[in-house]
Amino acid sequence: MTQTEFLNIVMPFKDKVFRLAKRLLVSTEEAEDATQEVLLKLWNNKKKIQEYNNVEAFSMTMTKNFCFDKLKSKQSQNLKIVHSNYEDKQTSLQKQVELNDSVDWVSKIIEDLPEQQKLIIQLRDIEEYEYDEIAKMLDMKNTAVRVNLSRARKTIREKLTSTHSYGIK
Repeated sequence: MTQTEFLNIVMPFKDKVFRLAKRLLVSTEEAEDATQEVLLKLWNNKKKIQEYNNVEAFSMTMTKNFCFDKLKSKQSQNLKIVHSNYEDKQTSLQKQVELNDSVDWVSKIIEDLPEQQKLIIQLRDIEEYEYDEIAKMLDMKNTAVRVNLSRARKTIREKLTSTHSYGIK
């Protein structure tokens, strides 16, 4: 496989790898390092890469595993999960402040979700993977992915509604 062929396969989902790493590791530098490590591993195994039916799903699984390993290490124990890739430049300042506040609340709520639900929310609602792909990446049954996603969304909806209805909790 030539470098050009490799880049044509990997480049379309490079940003998704980075966003997943950023979701799990928080630090932009850590996420960049993780992305680089995953891409390097793919490059080193470029001869085998064509054997995989879905290189993107394989890469996301590698990213997830790499980030979890990194989080388990002593140097990364203080990292938190956040979501900060929302931006809308077409709104008024007031509306943008409100939207940013809502995004911040959703991020805080997501932080309190169980680890598996956080990951499924990231993969489905942010990265827009299909249920089958998520199930394969996380080695789960499709129904378990749907149940976890439903529970996570319900928790987010209830806590966000309660926050907006009754003020800060």
